[in-house]
Amino acid sequence: MTTLRLATRKSALALTQSRQVAAELVARNPGLTIEEVHVVTQGDRVTDRALSEVGGKGLFVKEIEEALLDGRADVAVHSMKDLPAELAPGLVVACVPPRESPWDLLVTRDGRALDALAKGACVGTSSKRREYALKAARPDLDVRLLRGNVDTRLRKLAEGEYDAVILAEAGVRRLGLAPTAVRLEGVLVPAIAQGALALECRADDAQTAAIVGRFHDARAAMETVAERAVMLRLGGSCTVPMGALARWDAARETLSMEGFYANEDGSRAVRAAHEGVVRSESDARAIGEALAVLLAEKLAEKLAKG
Repeated sequence: MTTLRLATRKSALALTQSRQVAAELVARNPGLTIEEVHVVTQGDRVTDRALSEVGGKGLFVKEIEEALLDGRADVAVHSMKDLPAELAPGLVVACVPPRESPWDLLVTRDGRALDALAKGACVGTSSKRREYALKAARPDLDVRLLRGNVDTRLRKLAEGEYDAVILAEAGVRRLGLAPTAVRLEGVLVPAIAQGALALECRADDAQTAAIVGRFHDARAAMETVAERAVMLRLGGSCTVPMGALARWDAARETLSMEGFYANEDGSRAVRAAHEGVVRSESDARAIGEALAVLLAEKLAEKLAKG
């Protein structure tokens, strides 16, 4: 019998998605047992400020990666959108499971759409990407900081502290919730790798990589490689508002992408799209890099015009 020590944060969503992954790994590896290793990250400790103010993407990752590197855990389950562009030395993403929905949801008490919100309505989010894209669509909205887990955000909505909140559809689905919501497809470009999970392990741990690799999904991997290439090329962190979504058509061997990029104060924002033939992850990476160049050029042009 083999035991894998799985590192996870202790939030309801982190535990839920880690346990869902654990169940899939056990099903694919007869005789495997999973032992949870709970880790508290800086992002869990600091909940009253925007992520961009307290360190960026590594906030939910650093302590978990330390648990892998010092041997307290064998594998970690991350929401891939929390991973910085470059992993800690000595670690690899050994598996990308099938992806959930990448989209953002507008959650309200009565299910109304974005254009039906009252003038000056208060919308809660912790994401600059979401804030700036919402303000571009509805400049009148009062977009305010909202941190905390999904239950906390929904409670604050129910209590009337906000008129609407923005949540990732993937998290809502994984928790088995069904709030009154409208998908913001066409309004917001999703965060890079939103809806995807990443199973990370030590680069020299071939046994763990083989075990978790049985849950790997080629489509999710292809799409997220392209999206993360955008982030890497643009120097992505939580202080750089950006989004990207890739869609792989395996039959046509094409990858279609759309992206969003703004300067840090959100005064200028652009979108771009790119498509190309893809037969490997290196092709996908190149398409993502090409999209990043388009976004950077468009934003530079817009900033130059003032």
